[in-house]
Amino acid sequence: MEALIASYGDASSESDSDDLSPHPGGKSTVGKDETESSFSLPPPPLSLLNPPNSSVSIDFLPAESAIRVRSFPHVEGNYALHVYIPVSLPSTAKKEIACFLKRVASAVPDLHLVEADVPVSILCKDEHKLEHALGREFHISLGRTVPIRVHQINSVVSLLRQKLQFQKRYWMDFSKWEVFVNDDCTRSFLSLEITTAGVAEITKQIHAVNDVYKLHNLPEFYKDPRPHISLLWALGDISNSLKGAVEGELKKLKAGACVQNRIFTSKFCGIECRIGNKAYKICSFPDE
Repeated sequence: MEALIASYGDASSESDSDDLSPHPGGKSTVGKDETESSFSLPPPPLSLLNPPNSSVSIDFLPAESAIRVRSFPHVEGNYALHVYIPVSLPSTAKKEIACFLKRVASAVPDLHLVEADVPVSILCKDEHKLEHALGREFHISLGRTVPIRVHQINSVVSLLRQKLQFQKRYWMDFSKWEVFVNDDCTRSFLSLEITTAGVAEITKQIHAVNDVYKLHNLPEFYKDPRPHISLLWALGDISNSLKGAVEGELKKLKAGACVQNRIFTSKFCGIECRIGNKAYKICSFPDE
């Protein structure tokens, strides 16, 4: 068993690493050598996916900010797995979205920009800071963020690529402001939801990711997924006050005849998988 594990290698031992908070306009990718090496071996046998005694001991994430709450406890030898569609806001929509977020933040304290741990109140002090901060990469989750063992990494990445290799381009319409709360009610999110174009395609991709998760005894995604990107977050369940602020701003926009059928449209550009602080390309399309 140990010899088999060794033959598949330790996917965390390479020197390549990525910042957990992508820079504005930047994309987190792995190096060419790492991408090619992930195809060099077929997935290991299922009996290898959960060996009873793994001697590998690896830290799964850098220390997080004190104001963040882990969704699962830190365990040596575990890595956090997240499968997602990267999304960048179009430049034409950033100004209007920034204005909307500022108005909501003025009514709800202690909101932070997702992945940045930066209070929106600080960004709002400069007219262009929040708009510039929205240049970072956001994501649509295709699976739950869950811990996996180091020996499962190659298998997970290989099977995701097999399941999702034949993807076509499609458009995603972000058309609804929505408030979400995580399962243990430790954080609330202000998000932009996809309700029309793109829902069917993303749902199929979620089912493919679920298939890979099931093979590795990982929990599946929500039964009725609602594809979205989260822009702001706050500690605890503040859904009532956040929804109230959002509805109040939408009423003002409606009164001024400024409400649109969609807030912005984005083209599907591929799927990535982040394991710990490394990102793997699952499928992608050349820039147009």
